[in-house]
Amino acid sequence: MLRPVIDAAHIDAYSDDIWPPECLDSYERALALAREAVVSGTRSRRCDPGMGIDLDVRDDGHFTVLSDLAPYTIHAEGWTDGRLVFSASDSGTSLWIEVTQEQEAALLSRLGQLGIPSGVLTVLAPGR
Repeated sequence: MLRPVIDAAHIDAYSDDIWPPECLDSYERALALAREAVVSGTRSRRCDPGMGIDLDVRDDGHFTVLSDLAPYTIHAEGWTDGRLVFSASDSGTSLWIEVTQEQEAALLSRLGQLGIPSGVLTVLAPGR
C-alpha cells in the first residue's frame, strides 16, 4: 500500500530475537547491500555494517528485504519527499504509518480479510 509513495527506505539488520529461518536470505541480502554500498563509496566504512541500510523499494529484491525483515528488525523506515511515512521497530512490537483515507480503507479491508480486527490500529491526532 505504501510502496508506490516511498522514495527512500532504510533498515537495520538487527533483531532482538533470532531471525526466523524464512527471513535469513533477506537478512544476508541486507548485509550484502551494505557491503556493496561501502565498495561503491555511498556508505562509509566506519558505519555499523548492519545499521541504516539503504533500500530502493522500486527494486523487487530490495522491497522483499524490507517486507521480510520489517516485522523483526529493531528499526525500519520509509520516507516520501523527506517526510517519514512508515516506521517499524522494537522487533515487531511497534508500527507507525501515515496513510491517506483511501489507504486506510484498503488497509482495514486487508486486515479484515486476514481476520484482524480494525481495533488494532490507533489513529493519532494530526501533528503527533
